[in-house]
Amino acid sequence: MRVALAQIITGRDLAANLTLVDAYARQAKAGGADLVVFPEATMRAFGNSLLDIAEPLDGPWAARVRALAAELGIVIIAGMFTPGTAGNRAKVRNTLLATGPGLEASYDKIHLFDAFGFAESDTVDAGTAPVTFELDGVTFGLATCYDVRFPDLFTENADRGADVNIVCASWGSGPGKADQWKLLARARALDSTTFVLACGQGDPASQGLPVKGSAPTGVGHSVVVSPMGDILDELDGAPGLLFADLDTAAVKEARTKLPVLANRHRF
Repeated sequence: MRVALAQIITGRDLAANLTLVDAYARQAKAGGADLVVFPEATMRAFGNSLLDIAEPLDGPWAARVRALAAELGIVIIAGMFTPGTAGNRAKVRNTLLATGPGLEASYDKIHLFDAFGFAESDTVDAGTAPVTFELDGVTFGLATCYDVRFPDLFTENADRGADVNIVCASWGSGPGKADQWKLLARARALDSTTFVLACGQGDPASQGLPVKGSAPTGVGHSVVVSPMGDILDELDGAPGLLFADLDTAAVKEARTKLPVLANRHRF
C-alpha cells in the first residue's frame, strides 16, 4: 500500500486550510497514494480560538473533506475540532477524522498535552477509547501528538490488529523537541512492532512565520518508521509531501524476530 504524509502549516482561516488539504490530497492521489495523512489541527492552528469553529463530524468542514476523499477515491486523515461534552465550561474535542470510499472513523485524543507550560485540558475534553480501522486488508491505529509518549495506546492498537500506527501532531517547539519527536516515533514502532506514520505540522519558522506564544504550532520532521524502529524517510521543517510504500510482511517478520507483544507481561 502506498501512503502519503502531508506536512502542512495551517493558520486561522478554515477555508484556507481546506485549500491546503485539497492541494496536497490531489498531489498524494497523483503520486499513487491510497491514503494521505494530515496533521493535528488541520482545521485550525493552535494559538487561535477553537470553541467558535468546533463542529460535529457531519458538519460543513468535515463534509468538505469527506467529499474531496470521495471525489479522489483516497482515504484522508485530518485533525479537526468537534464539540466537547457538557460541563462547567465549554470545551472541544481534539479529533482525527478518517474518511474515504467505504471508510468512516474518528478518534478523540486521549492524552491531553498538559506539559511544558501548556494546558490542553483547559479547553479540550479527553477521548476515552482507542480506534482502529481497516483499509484493503491493512489495519491502522490512530493517535494524536502527546499520545506518542504513551506506549500502551500503541500496543493496544497492535492487540486490535494494527499493522500501522498513525500519529498526527502539532508538536511544540523547543530545545531537543524535534529529536524527541523522532525518538518517540521510533520507540513506539519498536514497542508495537508496527509501522509508524508520524505526520506533524511544518515549522512556521521555516517559512518566516511567527509562533504564537506557547502554542504548539509544529516542528516538521514527519517520519515513516519501520516495525524495527528504523526511519525509512523523513522531511525537514518545511512543508512537503512524503510518500511511503508499506508491506505488512515487514510487520510479520518483525514480530517473528522481536516478539515483544507475545513476550510482554501485564502487572
